[in-house]
Amino acid sequence: MTDAPLDQDAAAPAPAPARFDTLPLDAKLLRAVADQGYATMTPIQAKAIPVVLSGRDVMGAAQTGTGKTAAFSIPLLQKMLRHENASASPARHPVRALVLAPTRELADQVANNVKAYAKHSQLRVAVVFGGVDMKPQTAELKAGVEVLIATPGRLLDHIEAKNCVLNQVEYVVLDEADRMLDIGFLPDLQRILSYLPKANRQTLLFSATFSPEIKKLASSYLQDPELVEVARPNATASTVEQVFIGCSDDDKRRVILRQLRQRSIQQAIVFVNSKLGAARLARSFERDGMRTAALHGDKSQDERLKSLAAFKAGEVDLLVATDVAARGLDIADLPAVFNFDVPFNAEDYVHRIGRTGRAGASGVAITLVTSDDSRLVADIEKLIKKKIELAAAELDDDRPRRRERFRDESREDGRPDERQEDRPRRPAAEGPRVAEPRRFAPPVAARDPFFDRPYEAQADQAPAAWERTGAAPAATAAANGNRVSPSIRPKRKVAALLGGGVKA
Repeated sequence: MTDAPLDQDAAAPAPAPARFDTLPLDAKLLRAVADQGYATMTPIQAKAIPVVLSGRDVMGAAQTGTGKTAAFSIPLLQKMLRHENASASPARHPVRALVLAPTRELADQVANNVKAYAKHSQLRVAVVFGGVDMKPQTAELKAGVEVLIATPGRLLDHIEAKNCVLNQVEYVVLDEADRMLDIGFLPDLQRILSYLPKANRQTLLFSATFSPEIKKLASSYLQDPELVEVARPNATASTVEQVFIGCSDDDKRRVILRQLRQRSIQQAIVFVNSKLGAARLARSFERDGMRTAALHGDKSQDERLKSLAAFKAGEVDLLVATDVAARGLDIADLPAVFNFDVPFNAEDYVHRIGRTGRAGASGVAITLVTSDDSRLVADIEKLIKKKIELAAAELDDDRPRRRERFRDESREDGRPDERQEDRPRRPAAEGPRVAEPRRFAPPVAARDPFFDRPYEAQADQAPAAWERTGAAPAATAAANGNRVSPSIRPKRKVAALLGGGVKA
C-alpha cells in the first residue's frame, strides 16, 4: 500500500511578491522608486496600482503601514506624465490631481512621498494646510502645480482667495477616507467637490477602516468603484503585539515607566483623549526624567512639526499626542505605542496601534484599561473580532504609603495621625505590588439625633379646648358662643401714641 500524495496546494510555496519593474511604469518613476529602496510591492500596491492605471474608481482598504500612499500616487503620476512640460507659464501647470487629507501632519507626509516619486519628472507638487502663513503657499500655487495635497479648511481659504482653480482636476484622492467623510469634514468636502468637473474624473478612497455606513456614503461620490481589500476589514497588523493592562488612573504613568524598563523600549508614542491631558502628562513624564514632547491641536503648526521632527531624530523619548498623530504618521522602527486613554472610537484604536509594526517590522501596543472603560473595550473587541484579556499591572513598591505622606502637624514627635489607617509595610521579599483599582466608600451625611426622636408634648403646655373635649375647633367655638378659643392669646392693647386704639 502506497502513501497518498501530498496536497499540492498546501505544499506549494507562497507566490513571490510582485516587483515594481513588472508594471507598465515610466523609467523616471521606476528610478525614483528604486531610490526609495523599494523593489517589491506590498499586497495593497500589487492589487490597487493596476486598477488605478485602468481608470477605475477604487475603494482601497488595507492595514496601516502597508504602503497605501504609493498605491495611489505612483499610478496617478504615471497617468499625468503626458501633461509634464518645462514651460514657466503657470497656465501650463494647472491642478490635475487633488489629494485631500484630514490632518496637517498627514498632508505634509503625503506631499513628501509624492515629491520623492516625482523628483525625476517635471511635474510640480505642492502642499497647503492650516496653521502656517498663507503667503508662501499662495506664491507656490500661482506659479502652477499639477499635484496638490491639502487639508479641506486651508484649501477652501485658497479657493475663496482665488489662489487656485480646480476646473481641470482629473484625479481626486481621499486619504483616510473614513475621517474625511465624517460629519465634521463632510460639509467642507461637499463644497470642494462642487468646484471640480463632474465628468471624466477618477476618484480614489483609501483608508485602514471602512464601516458599512462609510461605504454607503462613499458610493455617492464614486462611479462603479472597485473594492480592493487585502485583509479582513478593520483588521490589525499581525506584527503588532496587543497588550491590555487593567489598572487605576493614578497608576497609569507608573505602569508605562515599568513597561519601558522591562521591555527596554527607547521610544514610544503615548496617546491620550484630550489636549489638556496631553500637556499635563508630558510635564509629568519630564519630572520623571524622560525627554518628552506634546503634540495636540492647540499647538501651532510650527511647534507640531518641530516636535515631530525631534521625535523622528531621536531627540525625544516619549511623544504624548492626541489623535492628530493617530493617522498617517510614518515613523521608522517605532517599537511601541501606549494608549494612556482608551479611545472613544474603536476605529481610532486601529489607527493608533498602526503607528508601530510598520513595513513588516514588529511592535507592541499597550492599552491601559480602568473599570470605567468596559464599554469602550467591548467596542474594540467587536471591531477587531478578537477576545481581549486584561493583564494585572505589576508596579514597583517604591511609592510612599499614605501614613508616611500624611503627618499630624499638631504632634511634635512626628508620629502618624491616629486617624490614618496603620497599614503594615509589605516585605521586600514578596515581590512587586499588583495594582488594584481603588474603592472609595460613599460619604455618610452627619445626622442630628434630635430629629430621629418621636414627637413628645411638653408637660407645662395646657391642652387646647378641642383636645380637652375631643370636639373639632369649629364645634367648640360654636358651643362657647363664638367666643375666642382659650388656646388663642388675645391681642394686647397698645397706647394711641404707639399706633394703638386706646388713649393713654
